[in-house]
Amino acid sequence: MKTANLAIVFTDIKGFTERTSRQTLEENQRLLHVHEALLVPLFKAFGGRIIKSIGDAFLVTFESPTQAVLSGIAIQDRLWQHNRNLLEDEQLHVRVAVNVGEVRLEANDIFGEPVNIAARVEGITEADEVFFTEAVYLSMNKAEVPSQEVGSFELKGIPGKIRVFRVPRAPYRVEAPAPGAVVLPQDESSQPPFGNLALARVVDPGMDLGAFGQRAAAGAAQFGQGAAQLGQRAAGGAAVLGQRASVLGRQARTAGGALWSRVSQALPEGMGSRLALSPARGKRLAAVGVLALVLGVGVVAWGGGATQRAIRAVEGTTGAEKAARVSEAKRLIREEQDAGRRLFLTGRLEEAQGDVDESLGAYAHAVRKGNDDAASRIVSLLGHEQCAVRSAAADTAGSLRLEAARGELEDLAEDGGKDDDKESGGLFSFGSCDSKKAAASALKRLPAK
Repeated sequence: MKTANLAIVFTDIKGFTERTSRQTLEENQRLLHVHEALLVPLFKAFGGRIIKSIGDAFLVTFESPTQAVLSGIAIQDRLWQHNRNLLEDEQLHVRVAVNVGEVRLEANDIFGEPVNIAARVEGITEADEVFFTEAVYLSMNKAEVPSQEVGSFELKGIPGKIRVFRVPRAPYRVEAPAPGAVVLPQDESSQPPFGNLALARVVDPGMDLGAFGQRAAAGAAQFGQGAAQLGQRAAGGAAVLGQRASVLGRQARTAGGALWSRVSQALPEGMGSRLALSPARGKRLAAVGVLALVLGVGVVAWGGGATQRAIRAVEGTTGAEKAARVSEAKRLIREEQDAGRRLFLTGRLEEAQGDVDESLGAYAHAVRKGNDDAASRIVSLLGHEQCAVRSAAADTAGSLRLEAARGELEDLAEDGGKDDDKESGGLFSFGSCDSKKAAASALKRLPAK
């Protein structure tokens, strides 16, 4: 029999059973898709191995108890970001519990008292919290993980009392805990609960939905050439797109939407929003073909302003170079006088860093401030080549009751995307992504005509 000393993490969604009883199967699958996309990349980023997933629950092992707790901290800050712009009944609130000890390894499962203790501790963990046992506290690196004692508990089936700790809310100094540890007050509405202590260690901590902020081409000249070719294809097929022919509808919507998503990023400010908010989508796509041809020649000469150039300079960078460019872009964004404009640019910066979920949140705030460019960007993301991005954009448009997105949502609800109904591809997939259904659901939330 093989054994190993491992840190064990259990997570689950608060109120999942009750939530399931009032959701359709489609809504439940979409919830689990989002849950998986948010948590799995963070488990992996901190060295976790997913043992099993049942419904809303994950069982994950780590070789390091410190990394196990850090993954829980990162998850809670990531979920805080995700929940900020959602209605209360659409939010995800997760409990994270950690224990460490010698476990038996059998096939693709683990057994032993440490596993049972972790499961019982999860049962007393509060939503949005990270609880861990004394065994974890004694073995983790206290210079990296803050802690605060919760108390000692009698757990069902476990002899004796188990001493339990939690990660306190930021801001704090990382040190050995005291029973009455003082946590400085903060504005909880504007700061992540754990101060991005762990999330900052992850290169791209967004949803595992692909690289959202990639450049349209390797350079301006290559972009121009590619845009011209795309424009020729779009112009040639614009009539078919405008007719929304049933045979070509799915392919046309995906190609045209993807083209618009790329081209709109390079348009001078204001022009993209005027086209995206136009109700005549077929005409818009025809215009995109012409614009792409123009951009093939003219994009090199157009800079888009210092802030936009600084944001584009972030794309494709890593490490210290990325940090420096992000800092410069943020400085320029802060200089913007209009609040809606600042929020829109913040969303573009998040997108450039590959975090589409956070960018959609910023765009939603910007729309509420009356920024048309943000509305335009949400609409353009409905034509993204990836199903998960289209679905997230549809949910955002629905939450905002964004009338400007009606035409694109109707097209998406009718035609879907070429990658709809495909498995998410993760080790523990929860079904298929369906942006067509997401669009149909969003349409129901728009104001009645």
